[in-house]
Amino acid sequence: MKLRTKYVLFVVILHLLTLVLTYYIFKENKVYFIASEVFVIISVVVAVQLYRQLINPLKLLMQGVDAIKDKDFNVKFLPTGKHEIDALIDVYNQMMDELRTERTRQEQQHFFLEKLIHTSPTGIIILDFDDRIQQVNPKALQLLAITEEQLKGNSIYELRHPLIEQIRVLKSGETAVVKLDGVSSFKLQKSHFVDRGFSRHFIMIEDLTAEILAAEKKVYGKVIRMMAHEVNNTIGPVNSIMQSAMKTDDLWASHEHDVLKDALQIAMDRNQNLNLFMRNFADLVKLPPVNKQPIVLQNTITSVATLMAIKAEEKNVKFEFNLPEAAIKIKADEQQLEQALINIVKNAIEAIADGGTVKFTIIPREKKLIITDSGKGITPEQNANLFSPFFSTKKDGQGIGLTLVREILLNHSFEFSLKTVAEGQTEFAVLFG
Repeated sequence: MKLRTKYVLFVVILHLLTLVLTYYIFKENKVYFIASEVFVIISVVVAVQLYRQLINPLKLLMQGVDAIKDKDFNVKFLPTGKHEIDALIDVYNQMMDELRTERTRQEQQHFFLEKLIHTSPTGIIILDFDDRIQQVNPKALQLLAITEEQLKGNSIYELRHPLIEQIRVLKSGETAVVKLDGVSSFKLQKSHFVDRGFSRHFIMIEDLTAEILAAEKKVYGKVIRMMAHEVNNTIGPVNSIMQSAMKTDDLWASHEHDVLKDALQIAMDRNQNLNLFMRNFADLVKLPPVNKQPIVLQNTITSVATLMAIKAEEKNVKFEFNLPEAAIKIKADEQQLEQALINIVKNAIEAIADGGTVKFTIIPREKKLIITDSGKGITPEQNANLFSPFFSTKKDGQGIGLTLVREILLNHSFEFSLKTVAEGQTEFAVLFG
């Protein structure tokens, strides 16, 4: 029962009881009876005034409560002239001012945070209480190469994506650097914040590819220059001495030193091979600036296939071509691009044990070249290190072929990938658009 109802019932019962009692007490004395009735009427008037004075503040309070429920902090009350009510109204108005100011501050902070997340150069994914993706910024979508519709509302334990799979195993507060395709490197960091008393996670994704490639190139460039310097300083004088000895006929007048002469010749040949070996490494750090010129992609592919035809025949490998008739024109340094494609085709041929195919496919709309081989494929362990300097899956490999390819394509700003998409189907894709 409401307070006002209780008050009305109390006043009504009290005055009815008073009327009944006065009737029985003063019914024989009309003067007292009339006086008592007048008193009851005055009491009713006073009760009504008190009711108004008590209930009106309550109505004001209820209006204020409704405004707070509706989050409308603009409702304020004017003073009534009554001290007690005005004190209450003053406190209420101050509270509404504080709430309005706090809400404005919160909205400004929220807007700033939303803007910061949206424009951040770091990818940010915010999860809800059930580890479902609630918010994702444009940078994260770019790094994941996925649309917002494919992410939002999905649990990270349901999504199939290489980076998301790495995020799953991270605990709150942990950081990991992952290398997915041998080129792209990402820093993943998982943390949490408290929302309404419960913990929620968020993930930050940072692209470290450029920094790591630059640092890597600086290190291996320094190592290669030092190796080349030491090898050249050693081989030059040694070869000079051996050549002088070989040209001294008096030393070889008799045939008893023929074995030594042959050994010296072999040593000189090995030195030449060592020089060639170091020159291959030196080429990696001495790539000239890219000189982009308009070229026809089909012509370059045909040229590379012609150059590699003999090597393909040695391993019984056939070339297949799926090239459009219309010329696909791109801008590239033809010499460097040809060198990169030679290395790609060479690796494709060597990946095939004996007998197989290497297929060249151009997708005109995307200006995309796919070189597919039917070789043994790439293991997950090899995948992360494919383009790393000095890493090779071959017994006598130098580990610079794919690194040189990487440098040439990166200098051209061409996107590329190397992966085994199915058994007996490994694709090297280059996007020229």
